[in-house]
Formats: sequence, C-alpha cells, structure tokens
Amino acid sequence: MGKRNEWSEAWQIAAVYIGTVIGAGFATGREIIEFFTRYGAAGTVGVAVSGFLFTWGGVRLMVMARRIGASSYDELNRYLFGKTVSPFVTLMMTAMIGGVTAVMIAGAGAVFEEQLGWTRQGGVALTLALALMVMLLGRKGLFGVNVFVVPMMVLFSVFTFMKTVMAGELCRADVVASDYSLKAVLSPFSYAAFNLAMAQAVLVPVAREASDEQIVKRGAVLGGIVLTVLLLLNHIVLLSFPYKGSYDIPMAEIVHTFFSVLYWFYVFVIYGEIFTSVIGGLFGLERQVRVWVPVRGKWLVILLVVLFAAVSPFHYGELLSFIYPLFGYISLILLWLLWRRKLPR
Repeated sequence: MGKRNEWSEAWQIAAVYIGTVIGAGFATGREIIEFFTRYGAAGTVGVAVSGFLFTWGGVRLMVMARRIGASSYDELNRYLFGKTVSPFVTLMMTAMIGGVTAVMIAGAGAVFEEQLGWTRQGGVALTLALALMVMLLGRKGLFGVNVFVVPMMVLFSVFTFMKTVMAGELCRADVVASDYSLKAVLSPFSYAAFNLAMAQAVLVPVAREASDEQIVKRGAVLGGIVLTVLLLLNHIVLLSFPYKGSYDIPMAEIVHTFFSVLYWFYVFVIYGEIFTSVIGGLFGLERQVRVWVPVRGKWLVILLVVLFAAVSPFHYGELLSFIYPLFGYISLILLWLLWRRKLPR
C-alpha cells in the first residue's frame, strides 16, 4: 500500500473517531457547557486533560482491540473486565449506547424545532429515514458521511473562533468565572471516559478491518489531536457568550447573534455532526446485536430504526443533562482498565 493510501485510510479512521465523538452534545455546544464551560477558566485546563486522554485512549483502545482480534465491543470487554463481569458490562454499555443514540436523535429533532420551526417529531422522522438509507450501505456509508461532514465542522469551528476574536468578544471578564470544585476536577476524566466508551462500538470493528496497526495508530492520533483543537476552540467561543445556558443549541444562537450571514450553513453543519453520531451509534449497536441475534443485517437495521422512532416525544436538553454526566462517571472504570491492562503482543 502506498504512502498516500495509508494516510487516506488513517484520515478515514480519524474522521470516524471525530464524527462519533462530535455528536449532538458537542456540535450544539450543550455537552461542552455541561463538562467544561460551566467551570469557567478551570474548564480550559479540563479541555487539555480530555484532549490528551482522547489521543492516548483512542490509540490504546484500537490497538488493543486489533491485537486480540475483537470484532465487537463485547469481545474487547471480555479482555478488559474478564469473562465473569463482561456480560453485565456489555449489557450496560449497550443500554448506554442506545441511550446516547436516543439523545442524538432527540438533538436532531431539537435542531428542526428550535432553529427551523419544524415539529420535533418531523425532524426525528427525517433523520431516521436518512440514517436507514446510509446504514444499508454498511461501512462505506459510515466512512462516506464522516469524511464529508468532519472537515466542514473543523473549518467552521476555526472560522467562528476567528470571528469572535475579531468582534472583540473573546473571554470578556464579565462572563468568565472559575470553579475548582471536585466536579470540575473529575469532569475531563468522565467526559473522555464516556466518549471512549461510546466510541468503542464503532472503533473496535473499524480497527479490526483496517489494513495494518500503524494506520490504526496514525488514525487515532490524528483523531485525538483534531478533537482537542475543536474542543478548545468551541469552549473558548462558548466561554465568551453570556447567555449560553438558556438554549438547547447555544452554538447556533452564537452564530445567529454575531455572524447571522453564516447561520443557515452552521445549522446544516450541526445537523450533519449529529447525524454522523446517529449513524455511529446505530452501526455499533447493529454489529453487537448481530452477535446475539441471528438476524440478517438489513432487517436488523430496520428494526433498530423503528425502535429509535420511539424517542421523538423526549426533550433533548433534559435527556443530555441527565444521561451524559451519569454515563461519564460509570465509564471511568473503562479508562482505568485501559491504563491497567497490558497490550497483548
């Protein structure tokens, strides 16, 4: 394989990693507020800690999964937690991935309701219909969506940060505060642990299907670095906005307030990022459930989409504020075991 093809595959892996993490919460800004921005300047240190954990943890998780030949997160859990505990962990993790995917689908409904004036149920229905079409394409659909959407999110985050600097709104003293409580200290660890736990549903099968281990490492490092930069830029922009806690989709309100000419494009980017995480969640669940239930992939995808249609009555902001911090603390044990367990030769 030539150098160009190796870097192309590494970027595809990085894009899937980035796209899975940058879901409903990250793209809309709600998740960044919940874990970092609410702690003010202390949250900036938290961003750096999480960025390191994303890079280190992504490499370790994917290389470990590849070396043991894991095709689903259940097989990786058996190595990390042991045969006795792993069935319970896998069931809990499946419930968590299902819960987070439900939050993402509700987030898509919130975009349509809060930003476009549609009904929430209409936005959810359209999202699930598009997800079904992409899922039927399999791994090509997963890579295709992320390679298209992730560069747009990178460019827009950089541009929004630069515009905030030029507008003279960056981190004004009247909106920046510091909170050094225990929750502020634990937050970057629970955030990274939570996202690694959710992303492993996609990263484990992707690592197995990659051409070689060096490409997997390269893709994980690229993904971790880009995630760190995006997290930092969006955190600083949110830190500069005084009314961020009042909205389900604060990043869209920031763009609407300061850069209205780009507003509709940004709504499209936010929706695209939410959609990549919906696809990632469905992809990981489908691969895992296929191990348990002898159903052909196409019918399993349809069944999962129908089940997730039931989330349309739920409110996005309420789901995220409850589910994400709870799952973050539960996932800390995964982060600890990634550090403790030796990489198999």
